[in-house]
Amino acid sequence: MIHKKSESTIRFAAVGDLHVKKDSGGQLRDFFAQASEAADVLLLCGDLTDYGTADEAKVLAEELSVVAVPIVAVLGNHDYESGTPDVVRETLVRAGARVLDGEACEIDGVGIAGVKGFAGGFGPRALGPWGEAAIKAFVHEAVNEALKLESALARLRNDKRIAVLHYAPIQDTVEGEPPEFFPFLGCSRLEEPLGRYPVTAVFHGHAHHGQPEGRTTKGVPVFNVSMSLMREVFPQRPFRVIEIDTTAPTDDRRVRTDRRASGPAFVTSQS
Repeated sequence: MIHKKSESTIRFAAVGDLHVKKDSGGQLRDFFAQASEAADVLLLCGDLTDYGTADEAKVLAEELSVVAVPIVAVLGNHDYESGTPDVVRETLVRAGARVLDGEACEIDGVGIAGVKGFAGGFGPRALGPWGEAAIKAFVHEAVNEALKLESALARLRNDKRIAVLHYAPIQDTVEGEPPEFFPFLGCSRLEEPLGRYPVTAVFHGHAHHGQPEGRTTKGVPVFNVSMSLMREVFPQRPFRVIEIDTTAPTDDRRVRTDRRASGPAFVTSQS
Protein backbone atom coordinates (compact mmCIF):
# COMPACT_ATOMS: atom_id res chain seq x y z
CA MET A 1 0.00 0.00 0.00
CA ILE A 2 1.30 3.42 -0.92
CA HIS A 3 0.43 6.80 0.55
CA LYS A 4 -1.65 8.12 -2.33
CA LYS A 5 -2.39 11.73 -3.04
CA SER A 6 -6.09 10.80 -3.39
CA GLU A 7 -8.15 8.03 -1.82
CA SER A 8 -10.16 7.22 -4.95
CA THR A 9 -7.57 7.68 -7.69
CA ILE A 10 -3.97 6.75 -8.41
CA ARG A 11 -1.66 8.93 -10.49
CA PHE A 12 1.02 7.51 -12.78
CA ALA A 13 3.93 9.54 -14.15
CA ALA A 14 5.41 7.85 -17.23
CA VAL A 15 8.48 8.48 -19.34
CA GLY A 16 10.84 6.50 -21.56
CA ASP A 17 14.05 6.90 -23.52
CA LEU A 18 16.14 8.51 -20.80
CA HIS A 19 19.35 7.27 -22.49
CA VAL A 20 21.47 7.75 -19.38
CA LYS A 21 25.20 7.94 -20.09
CA LYS A 22 28.26 7.65 -17.85
CA ASP A 23 28.43 11.43 -17.57
CA SER A 24 24.71 11.92 -16.83
CA GLY A 25 25.21 12.10 -13.08
CA GLY A 26 23.22 14.94 -11.51
CA GLN A 27 21.28 15.69 -14.69
CA LEU A 28 18.05 13.85 -13.89
CA ARG A 29 17.59 14.20 -10.16
CA ASP A 30 15.42 17.31 -10.37
CA PHE A 31 13.40 15.65 -13.12
CA PHE A 32 12.83 12.50 -11.06
CA ALA A 33 11.98 14.53 -7.97
CA GLN A 34 9.40 16.46 -9.99
CA ALA A 35 7.86 13.25 -11.34
CA SER A 36 7.80 11.74 -7.86
CA GLU A 37 6.00 14.79 -6.51
CA ALA A 38 3.43 14.73 -9.32
CA ALA A 39 2.39 11.09 -9.04
CA ASP A 40 1.90 8.02 -6.87
CA VAL A 41 3.87 5.70 -9.17
CA LEU A 42 6.69 6.27 -11.68
CA LEU A 43 6.66 4.20 -14.89
CA LEU A 44 9.85 3.90 -16.98
CA CYS A 45 9.32 2.71 -20.56
CA GLY A 46 12.70 1.43 -21.70
CA ASP A 47 15.93 2.76 -23.20
CA LEU A 48 16.82 3.81 -19.70
CA THR A 49 20.53 3.63 -20.53
CA ASP A 50 22.30 4.52 -23.75
CA TYR A 51 24.49 1.44 -24.26
CA GLY A 52 23.25 -0.88 -21.53
CA THR A 53 26.50 -0.82 -19.55
CA ALA A 54 27.02 -1.37 -15.85
CA ASP A 55 28.39 2.16 -15.45
CA GLU A 56 25.32 3.71 -17.05
CA ALA A 57 22.98 1.58 -14.95
CA LYS A 58 24.81 2.67 -11.80
CA VAL A 59 24.40 6.35 -12.73
CA LEU A 60 20.69 5.78 -13.40
CA ALA A 61 20.23 4.07 -10.04
CA GLU A 62 21.90 7.00 -8.28
CA GLU A 63 19.65 9.48 -10.09
CA LEU A 64 16.58 7.46 -9.08
CA SER A 65 17.53 7.70 -5.41
CA VAL A 66 15.41 10.86 -5.06
CA VAL A 67 12.20 9.09 -6.11
CA ALA A 68 9.85 8.62 -3.16
CA VAL A 69 7.16 6.56 -4.94
CA PRO A 70 7.15 3.01 -6.37
CA ILE A 71 9.01 2.58 -9.65
CA VAL A 72 7.97 0.10 -12.35
CA ALA A 73 10.16 -0.28 -15.43
CA VAL A 74 10.73 -2.25 -18.61
CA LEU A 75 13.95 -2.32 -20.60
CA GLY A 76 14.39 -1.12 -24.18
CA ASN A 77 16.60 -2.05 -27.10
CA HIS A 78 19.40 0.29 -25.95
CA ASP A 79 19.50 -1.51 -22.60
CA TYR A 80 20.41 -4.68 -24.58
CA GLU A 81 23.15 -3.07 -26.69
CA SER A 82 26.11 -4.33 -24.63
CA GLY A 83 24.64 -7.80 -24.24
CA THR A 84 24.19 -7.43 -20.47
CA PRO A 85 20.54 -6.47 -19.90
CA ASP A 86 20.56 -8.54 -16.70
CA VAL A 87 23.14 -6.18 -15.24
CA VAL A 88 20.90 -3.20 -15.99
CA ARG A 89 17.90 -5.03 -14.55
CA GLU A 90 19.68 -6.14 -11.38
CA THR A 91 21.05 -2.66 -10.76
CA LEU A 92 17.58 -1.15 -11.03
CA VAL A 93 16.10 -3.82 -8.78
CA ARG A 94 18.72 -3.06 -6.13
CA ALA A 95 17.70 0.59 -6.46
CA GLY A 96 14.13 -0.36 -5.57
CA ALA A 97 12.52 -0.60 -9.02
CA ARG A 98 10.31 -3.44 -10.21
CA VAL A 99 11.60 -4.39 -13.65
CA LEU A 100 9.06 -6.37 -15.66
CA ASP A 101 9.81 -8.69 -18.57
CA GLY A 102 6.63 -10.64 -19.14
CA GLU A 103 5.73 -10.34 -15.46
CA ALA A 104 2.99 -8.43 -13.67
CA CYS A 105 2.65 -6.61 -10.38
CA GLU A 106 -0.05 -4.79 -8.47
CA ILE A 107 0.14 -1.36 -6.89
CA ASP A 108 -2.77 -0.19 -4.79
CA GLY A 109 -5.33 -2.17 -6.75
CA VAL A 110 -4.04 -1.40 -10.25
CA GLY A 111 -2.45 -4.30 -12.11
CA ILE A 112 0.63 -3.56 -14.22
CA ALA A 113 1.90 -5.85 -17.00
CA GLY A 114 5.27 -5.07 -18.54
CA VAL A 115 7.29 -6.26 -21.51
CA LYS A 116 9.89 -4.77 -23.83
CA GLY A 117 8.05 -5.68 -27.02
CA PHE A 118 9.66 -5.86 -30.44
CA ALA A 119 9.53 -4.63 -34.03
CA GLY A 120 7.73 -5.94 -37.10
CA GLY A 121 5.36 -3.29 -38.41
CA PHE A 122 1.66 -2.64 -38.26
CA GLY A 123 -1.58 -3.89 -39.76
CA PRO A 124 -1.51 -5.65 -43.13
CA ARG A 125 2.09 -4.51 -43.68
CA ALA A 126 3.41 -6.32 -40.61
CA LEU A 127 6.21 -8.73 -41.41
CA GLY A 128 5.12 -12.37 -41.70
CA PRO A 129 7.11 -15.53 -40.87
CA TRP A 130 7.84 -16.58 -44.42
CA GLY A 131 11.06 -17.19 -46.32
CA GLU A 132 14.52 -17.21 -44.84
CA ALA A 133 15.22 -18.50 -41.36
CA ALA A 134 16.42 -15.04 -40.31
CA ILE A 135 13.02 -13.53 -41.18
CA LYS A 136 11.21 -16.29 -39.31
CA ALA A 137 13.43 -15.72 -36.27
CA PHE A 138 12.71 -11.98 -36.38
CA VAL A 139 8.95 -12.56 -36.46
CA HIS A 140 9.22 -15.23 -33.77
CA GLU A 141 10.79 -12.64 -31.46
CA ALA A 142 7.79 -10.35 -31.95
CA VAL A 143 5.37 -13.21 -31.37
CA ASN A 144 7.24 -14.24 -28.23
CA GLU A 145 7.05 -10.72 -26.79
CA ALA A 146 3.32 -10.58 -27.52
CA LEU A 147 2.85 -13.92 -25.77
CA LYS A 148 4.79 -12.64 -22.76
CA LEU A 149 2.50 -9.61 -22.60
CA GLU A 150 -0.57 -11.83 -22.85
CA SER A 151 0.71 -14.10 -20.09
CA ALA A 152 1.36 -11.11 -17.82
CA LEU A 153 -2.10 -9.66 -18.43
CA ALA A 154 -3.73 -13.05 -17.87
CA ARG A 155 -2.22 -13.28 -14.40
CA LEU A 156 -3.82 -10.02 -13.29
CA ARG A 157 -7.19 -10.16 -11.53
CA ASN A 158 -7.51 -6.42 -11.00
CA ASP A 159 -10.40 -4.33 -12.25
CA LYS A 160 -7.91 -1.78 -13.58
CA ARG A 161 -4.89 -2.88 -15.64
CA ILE A 162 -2.20 -0.96 -17.47
CA ALA A 163 0.49 -2.18 -19.85
CA VAL A 164 4.03 -0.79 -19.90
CA LEU A 165 6.04 -1.39 -23.10
CA HIS A 166 9.02 0.00 -24.93
CA TYR A 167 7.97 -0.72 -28.52
CA ALA A 168 4.68 0.70 -29.82
CA PRO A 169 1.63 -1.58 -30.17
CA ILE A 170 -0.15 0.71 -32.68
CA GLN A 171 0.88 2.84 -35.63
CA ASP A 172 -0.93 6.00 -34.50
CA THR A 173 1.71 6.87 -31.90
CA VAL A 174 4.66 6.46 -34.29
CA GLU A 175 3.20 8.78 -36.93
CA GLY A 176 5.60 11.68 -37.40
CA GLU A 177 8.62 9.42 -37.65
CA PRO A 178 9.90 8.64 -41.17
CA PRO A 179 7.60 5.93 -42.61
CA GLU A 180 10.66 3.80 -43.36
CA PHE A 181 11.20 3.53 -39.59
CA PHE A 182 7.68 2.32 -38.74
CA PRO A 183 8.48 -1.43 -38.95
CA PHE A 184 11.29 -0.96 -36.42
CA LEU A 185 9.29 1.10 -33.91
CA GLY A 186 6.72 -1.48 -32.92
CA CYS A 187 4.38 -4.22 -33.97
CA SER A 188 0.64 -4.86 -34.19
CA ARG A 189 1.21 -8.25 -32.59
CA LEU A 190 1.56 -6.37 -29.30
CA GLU A 191 -1.94 -4.97 -29.74
CA GLU A 192 -3.58 -8.41 -29.86
CA PRO A 193 -3.29 -9.17 -26.11
CA LEU A 194 -4.49 -5.65 -25.32
CA GLY A 195 -7.73 -6.52 -27.11
CA ARG A 196 -8.22 -9.84 -25.35
CA TYR A 197 -7.85 -8.49 -21.81
CA PRO A 198 -9.49 -5.35 -20.39
CA VAL A 199 -6.78 -2.68 -20.23
CA THR A 200 -7.26 0.84 -18.92
CA ALA A 201 -4.19 2.43 -20.55
CA VAL A 202 -0.95 1.57 -22.36
CA PHE A 203 2.42 3.35 -22.21
CA HIS A 204 5.42 3.00 -24.51
CA GLY A 205 8.49 4.87 -25.68
CA HIS A 206 10.93 4.30 -28.58
CA ALA A 207 9.24 6.63 -31.10
CA HIS A 208 11.11 9.83 -30.22
CA HIS A 209 9.27 11.94 -32.80
CA GLY A 210 5.90 10.19 -32.88
CA GLN A 211 2.52 11.27 -31.54
CA PRO A 212 1.81 11.58 -27.80
CA GLU A 213 -1.33 9.47 -27.85
CA GLY A 214 -3.56 7.19 -29.86
CA ARG A 215 -6.02 4.34 -29.39
CA THR A 216 -6.16 0.65 -30.08
CA THR A 217 -8.89 -0.68 -32.34
CA LYS A 218 -10.91 -1.37 -29.18
CA GLY A 219 -10.54 2.16 -27.86
CA VAL A 220 -7.82 1.68 -25.25
CA PRO A 221 -5.74 4.87 -24.84
CA VAL A 222 -2.08 4.46 -25.78
CA PHE A 223 0.49 7.03 -24.64
CA ASN A 224 3.89 7.53 -26.25
CA VAL A 225 6.06 8.88 -23.43
CA SER A 226 9.46 9.11 -25.10
CA MET A 227 11.29 11.87 -23.25
CA SER A 228 12.22 13.81 -26.39
CA LEU A 229 8.54 13.91 -27.36
CA MET A 230 7.49 14.81 -23.82
CA ARG A 231 9.92 17.73 -23.90
CA GLU A 232 8.05 19.04 -26.94
CA VAL A 233 4.58 18.49 -25.49
CA PHE A 234 5.29 19.34 -21.84
CA PRO A 235 8.46 21.48 -21.86
CA GLN A 236 8.14 22.41 -18.19
CA ARG A 237 7.39 18.87 -17.06
CA PRO A 238 8.57 16.29 -19.64
CA PHE A 239 6.59 13.28 -18.55
CA ARG A 240 3.00 12.15 -18.92
CA VAL A 241 0.72 12.04 -15.89
CA ILE A 242 -2.52 10.10 -15.96
CA GLU A 243 -5.01 9.54 -13.19
CA ILE A 244 -7.05 6.34 -12.91
CA ASP A 245 -10.20 6.23 -10.84
CA THR A 246 -9.93 2.96 -8.93
CA THR A 247 -13.58 3.14 -7.91
CA ALA A 248 -14.97 3.35 -11.46
CA PRO A 249 -16.69 0.33 -13.08
CA THR A 250 -14.43 -2.38 -14.51
CA ASP A 251 -15.33 -1.60 -18.13
CA ASP A 252 -14.76 2.15 -17.73
CA ARG A 253 -11.57 2.98 -19.64
CA ARG A 254 -11.61 6.68 -18.91
CA VAL A 255 -8.45 8.20 -17.58
CA ARG A 256 -7.68 11.74 -16.60
CA THR A 257 -4.61 13.04 -18.33
CA ASP A 258 -2.69 16.27 -17.90
CA ARG A 259 -2.45 18.00 -21.26
CA ARG A 260 -0.50 20.98 -19.96
CA ALA A 261 2.65 21.40 -17.95
CA SER A 262 0.56 22.42 -14.93
CA GLY A 263 -3.01 22.93 -13.95
CA PRO A 264 -6.04 20.64 -13.81
CA ALA A 265 -6.30 17.28 -15.47
CA PHE A 266 -8.46 16.86 -18.55
CA VAL A 267 -10.62 13.86 -19.29
CA THR A 268 -9.87 11.50 -22.15
CA SER A 269 -12.84 9.17 -22.56
CA GLN A 270 -13.51 6.10 -24.64
CA SER A 271 -15.16 6.84 -27.95
